[in-house]
Amino acid sequence: MASALGVPRSVREVASVIYRRALNEDLIRGRSIEGVATSALYAACRQEGIPRSLDEVAEVSRVPQKEIGRTYRYISQELGLELKPVDPKQFVPRFASALDLSEEVQAKATEIIDVSAEQGLLSGKSPTGFAAAAIYAASLLCNEKKTQREVADVAQVTEVTIRNRYQEQIEAMGFR
Repeated sequence: MASALGVPRSVREVASVIYRRALNEDLIRGRSIEGVATSALYAACRQEGIPRSLDEVAEVSRVPQKEIGRTYRYISQELGLELKPVDPKQFVPRFASALDLSEEVQAKATEIIDVSAEQGLLSGKSPTGFAAAAIYAASLLCNEKKTQREVADVAQVTEVTIRNRYQEQIEAMGFR
């Protein structure tokens, strides 16, 4: 799974440590081995600052996303893993690269995320959707237009998510 996600070796090692700790503390009872392993990998990605969404992790696993999320929350709580919320800015370079967008668009997207986050718009929102909308807005502002569909496909979010976050971000930037 780690190979399919393209994560560094350090993430695999952290995932192994998390899995072994879960095993030693008997947190696996009643859960699938693959579910716990997948959750450990997701936790390791978050701990190491490698941006991978639950969707992406579920895609390379044979475990439903709901089960991964549930097991991840349980394990991180029981093991006391200190995991900060995912920063949408971590997704910008990967999404922009996949869309063949310039550094200028990346910088603008990062600025949009910063300004709208300062206004408290990020709370409770999906970081992937937030990053996708910022990239969409930045691509328009920098005249490197991408469609909502193109951005949504790369970020694995819906066009509706992009439209909703886009409206919020544009208002936060003072363009409306």
